Amino acid sequence: MAIFSVYVVNKAGGLIYQWDSYSPRAEAEKTFSYPLDLLLKLHDERVLVAFGQRDGIRGGLGSRAGPALRKWGWWEVGHAVLAINGMDVNGKYTADGKEVLEYLGNPANYPVSIRFGRPRLTSNEKLMLASMFHSLFAIGSQLSPEQGSSGIEMLETDTFKLHCFQTLTGIKFVVLADPRQAGIDSLLRKIYEIYSDFALKNPFYSLEMPIRCELFDQNLKLALEVAEKAGTFGPGS
Repeated sequence: MAIFSVYVVNKAGGLIYQWDSYSPRAEAEKTFSYPLDLLLKLHDERVLVAFGQRDGIRGGLGSRAGPALRKWGWWEVGHAVLAINGMDVNGKYTADGKEVLEYLGNPANYPVSIRFGRPRLTSNEKLMLASMFHSLFAIGSQLSPEQGSSGIEMLETDTFKLHCFQTLTGIKFVVLADPRQAGIDSLLRKIYEIYSDFALKNPFYSLEMPIRCELFDQNLKLALEVAEKAGTFGPGS
């Protein structure tokens, strides 16, 4: 999909909704003999390469990161275990219920094929990043030489663009999309319209709280499908 993620951040910087279509991409798959020449560790319910490097498989910062970095989770830039012998890994277990570290610690299970890739962000990491972006948005407004700055509206990398629309009440709608995807400004305002119609008008919804509304989910997914099927690929947004 050309639209990777949608986030809604409240005026205090809390993440109140997130939707992702991104799946971790396998970057390397190798067959190993015992003992495994990579150090694997369980962190945040994921099995990560903590130390070692082989054939494009890399470990995280591990002990090279200071306590402050490890506190915020920045040490885990290495690969995660995505599958063992073709069986997908979900957290610390394979799809058939085997505990990953226990399975890989048994010499009888070798040789074994392991697929590695970048780990998916956890819920805690998304909460932390939403709060950090909220702070960066405020800094961007304060750095403006003119009063009334809108704050950060877009951040661009070589693999995605982050688009942000903040309402007058301080709610931020954030979309991560392919750099070539156009029409994101219209999409952001459509998401705001869906939020107004299916969250704010829901008598069971409390302001600033996580959005748990089936109609909101359904209409958001429909809006994303329409935006992508429109074929709005181009140099602009």
